[in-house]
Amino acid sequence: MLTADNYTIENVDQIRELWQKTYNTAGKPDWSHILPYYANDMEFRDSIQGLRGIEDFTAMTERLSARSKDLKMKVVNANKDGLIIFVEWEMTISFKKRPSSIMYGASRLTLNEAGKISFQRDYYDLWGDIFDNIPRFNKIYRKFMHRKFG
Repeated sequence: MLTADNYTIENVDQIRELWQKTYNTAGKPDWSHILPYYANDMEFRDSIQGLRGIEDFTAMTERLSARSKDLKMKVVNANKDGLIIFVEWEMTISFKKRPSSIMYGASRLTLNEAGKISFQRDYYDLWGDIFDNIPRFNKIYRKFMHRKFG
């Protein structure tokens, strides 16, 4: 399997280093160095999907890498309280033939007793952050959201 006993999360500085390195490799984004820190039976959830198991999570990272021309992660803030790590981030992503978009989000990581990531919940506004980068449409979208929800 991908995980090994010596790959454990000890502190937020380690998370910051792992996450920022993940998205700044030459060429395509690469998650291979961080995957061993996840438990084999891990769960992932975001606004698009829910996954169970390291194999499905690995496949998701490979799909994102294949669709991305470039992807960079900036960890803005990270805090650890017991087995919970909260990470605030800015992800700059460039899809093929599209300008870069910045997505602002946060992740809650839950560690198991062995120090592996057993659950990751990502929070972000996918469409808002993407639409904000489309001239003219960004104002229409934000006006619509304000009128309907705010």
